[in-house]
Amino acid sequence: MIGKYRRRRSSPLLYGALCSFLIAGCGGSEEGSEEQQTLSAGPRYVDGTSLVRPLDYREWTFVGSGLGLTYEGETTSPEDEPPIFTSVFVNPSSHRAFMESGVWPNDTVFVLELRDSQTAAAPNRGGRFQGELVGLEAEVKDSRFPDGWAFFDFGRGSDLSDLKEVATPLSGAAAAPCVQCHTEETAVERTFVQFYPTLLEVARQKGTLKPGFRDGG
Repeated sequence: MIGKYRRRRSSPLLYGALCSFLIAGCGGSEEGSEEQQTLSAGPRYVDGTSLVRPLDYREWTFVGSGLGLTYEGETTSPEDEPPIFTSVFVNPSSHRAFMESGVWPNDTVFVLELRDSQTAAAPNRGGRFQGELVGLEAEVKDSRFPDGWAFFDFGRGSDLSDLKEVATPLSGAAAAPCVQCHTEETAVERTFVQFYPTLLEVARQKGTLKPGFRDGG
């Protein structure tokens, strides 16, 4: 999911990289107040595995973005559907840890924000800029999950108030394409660091690129 997005109208959109958040309280703790959530540095859960939507993920570390990315077996959006912007954020403490080690620590949270792209605003004459919110997704590295990672979909909507406050981890057929893509196509662990240029350079320096990853740098 994080970094990768396939436009669909109903089912979860966590199809690739990933697709990051400031949640309340201590990392990995249970549900708390909204005031606490603005102080958190990692995931917060309800019932042990359901992720609480981070309140101010846009104050987290921005790691990369894409516009209309397509992949093998996919096609570009129809002309009446403008390409989607994807922006990826990661909790600051995990970003600091990655900069030091080239690997993601436990309790790392990524948020993938999806927005329409627009052209109609002065003084723009040709390029695209981000427009209304489309949806929000997340990827978490946490040892409480069977293989150490989980994917979440907070739904679709043009405002954060339209989204779920809590999301259960994707499972079965909904999670399968996420797991496959994040296992086979990612540069570092299950993350698309190849789409995040400053982090890719860190991974090269630390020697943490996955064996067999085709690094074009």
